[in-house]
Amino acid sequence: MTYQKLDVEIAGDVGIIRLNDPAVMNAVSFTMILELGTALDQVFSSCRAMILTGGETFFCAGANLKEAVAPVGDDGLPDAGIVLESHMNPLMIRLRQAPIPWISAVRGAAAGIGCSLALAADMVVASDTAYFLQAFSRIGLVPDGGSSFLLARTIGRVRAMEMMLLAERLPAAKALEWALVNRVVPDQDIVAVSLELARSLARGPTRALGMIRELAWTATDGDWVKCLSDERRLQREACRTKDHQEGVTAFLEKRPAKFVGG
Repeated sequence: MTYQKLDVEIAGDVGIIRLNDPAVMNAVSFTMILELGTALDQVFSSCRAMILTGGETFFCAGANLKEAVAPVGDDGLPDAGIVLESHMNPLMIRLRQAPIPWISAVRGAAAGIGCSLALAADMVVASDTAYFLQAFSRIGLVPDGGSSFLLARTIGRVRAMEMMLLAERLPAAKALEWALVNRVVPDQDIVAVSLELARSLARGPTRALGMIRELAWTATDGDWVKCLSDERRLQREACRTKDHQEGVTAFLEKRPAKFVGG
């Protein structure tokens, strides 16, 4: 399958999606959004874990403002939210509802909507060159792509406010201190570290990992009683999988489990 703004690699059970529009530092265009949807179809149907990454010097510089022409709303005035509603938000919901665990591997800038894409991952691996930036206020806009949700629920309202209001770079080391990312590694090691983590996830009980993702997201914005109810519902599904049977058998036989994803 040929992409204009992405590279997609299937490395065993791991799907690697690379944003690839270096002329604009991987800024998100309408074409890239559409291609990401197609790439997710490809990866979700054939892999057990995923990595979303960018280039060697930048992850994603945000929206491609050179291409951005705000559609006109029903009132005849520009409405920058139309494309969010029709394309970007559905993509972000798909990433949240992914059936497999996924990692973002970030070098250089993760700005604007690029920051949203990075932080939506289950685990974030940042190189020591990475930084995260909510640049919306610089151009008189508000955060989108779920940034306000992701930031407030990850690092708290006060720190989220700082990032969103001041529009200053948050370096990788500070992002780790704030628990915004899981790992900070030397730039030259980020591919190897991310791939090692993804392969570890791909060897896991895939369906159960997908259910764990669902529970974690529900816990983020749900209530206590619903969380308990969801745990009960998903535990019934999990205990009926082949991987659960293998996990118990391997435990009793004192050997590593060989999960197949079923």
